[in-house]
Amino acid sequence: MKMKACGINTLTTYVPWSLHQPERGAFHFHTQLDLQAYINLAAELGLWVILRPGPYISSELDLGGLPSWLLRDGNMRLRTTYPEFTEAVNAFFDKLIPKVVPLQFKKGGPIIAVQLENEYGSFAKDESYMLFIKEALQSRGISELLLTSDSTSGLKAGGVTGVIRALKLQKLNRRDLQTLLALQPNNPMMVMDYWTGGSDVWGDLHNVLPSEDMVSTVREILRRGMSVNLYMFHGGSSFGFMSGALADPSFKALVQSYDYDAPLSEAGDYTPKYHLLRDLFSRYSRENFPNMPALHYRESYEPAVMYQHLSLWEALSFTEGPFKSSKPVNMESLPVNNGNGQSYGYALYETAITSGGLLKSGDNVRDRALVFVDRRYVGIFKRWTLELAVPDGKGRRTLSLLVENCGRLHQGEDLDNQRKGLLGDILLNGIPLRDFTIYALDMKPDFIDSLYQAPWKALPEGPSFPGFFMGRLFTYGYPSDTFVKLPGWGKGVVFINGLNLGRYWSIGPQQTLYLPGPFLNSGINQIIVFEEQEADYKIQFEDTADLGMAADIL
Repeated sequence: MKMKACGINTLTTYVPWSLHQPERGAFHFHTQLDLQAYINLAAELGLWVILRPGPYISSELDLGGLPSWLLRDGNMRLRTTYPEFTEAVNAFFDKLIPKVVPLQFKKGGPIIAVQLENEYGSFAKDESYMLFIKEALQSRGISELLLTSDSTSGLKAGGVTGVIRALKLQKLNRRDLQTLLALQPNNPMMVMDYWTGGSDVWGDLHNVLPSEDMVSTVREILRRGMSVNLYMFHGGSSFGFMSGALADPSFKALVQSYDYDAPLSEAGDYTPKYHLLRDLFSRYSRENFPNMPALHYRESYEPAVMYQHLSLWEALSFTEGPFKSSKPVNMESLPVNNGNGQSYGYALYETAITSGGLLKSGDNVRDRALVFVDRRYVGIFKRWTLELAVPDGKGRRTLSLLVENCGRLHQGEDLDNQRKGLLGDILLNGIPLRDFTIYALDMKPDFIDSLYQAPWKALPEGPSFPGFFMGRLFTYGYPSDTFVKLPGWGKGVVFINGLNLGRYWSIGPQQTLYLPGPFLNSGINQIIVFEEQEADYKIQFEDTADLGMAADIL
């Protein structure tokens, strides 16, 4: 409704394969994944729809929205006509496309166009791949206008015969338009992704694009008679472990918020960009826009005090496993989730050692590992920390590595190499460690629910880290949106009523997690926080977001 009130006439939406098919043969299109209901809702509001069914969507999601079980194939070549990849795409499209075919414009529905893949020109590893995607859609009944979307450098390689090319950009320059016009002189000109802001990574600043820069570019696009799609109009949140990562110049994981400095904030607030766009678009419309919907009330609830804790070690009996292996096994190859491997979260690797010395990761830790000896913390492996001293001790001791998947790359050349956990040997004094016991800690809802049966201890008895902390939030009447803040905590994950709200990390920039009111019950709400190293034992609920210190996108 806020989109309609801004004068926008079309909703563009991605279809994340990884959410709709988390395991081979298991397809989810219900509740929050009910794509048909979402598209029909857009139609009810008088919006057209451009659909982006992928299979790869980027969207700053883990592996660009591709399911991680594809990586169980050691020879996998994603986004190519490699037979195992096309077979998986065909199986997904067999389920997805029949659901959207009746919603096309020619059949009385709102879908007026469909985008093939996403920015393939910057990848372009297989000349026949885009033709395969085109035929995969058309053979299943897609008959509307087909589009591709690429930055200028990828326009040529990302295109396919009979499909309109469109641009991705943040700044408009004459060279971009000349390149597009030269490739397709008789086709409509469209900016399929005009970037209204940018995404953020942990340990950096919050990226913003000045409102004046955005509206001047959109004004120029419209002045030239081109169509424009705002990426993003509303960014939202990457709940759970869904956010991706960047590789350039070094690995950096994306934060939970996908606010994107968009015209509508993460929680749906109007921003100066929204008002400027509404004013601009009104000059191109003969009709008055609908009134702007009223904003929902935000609540700063009383802090939730953690009253129980459970050590990681006491929670291990509730995991799937454990599994024995002579050598380390990456997450995707673990025999969990009906043979589909582990997609997200943490994995714990334990083995016996009889001496101290120098532990070397050989760059085999993906992406971060807390290291323990007999459950006492001794150090951390990061992507750029490859050595660690293990203290001497008597007899046989247990060495534990708690490895976190911080997010797979969502774009770039290296998508095939995004396996997580331990990818190879860890050396102690030059000798590879062997005989591991491995626990999968993907922290899915059934695992979190099972923890209520665990032997929790009352605080303030000395808690051990890593560990789980339990508290309660009380709400009255119809719960309101709020923002979770964890000052004094280090790094971990927040679960509300069993739902994974996402990661927090004291290094920022993001300082609050958006908690939508519909995630809350009227009355008691159970909160579980998994914390790696330090805790304040209470969490706060504020009525405004804090995404960190801002810096202009250059």
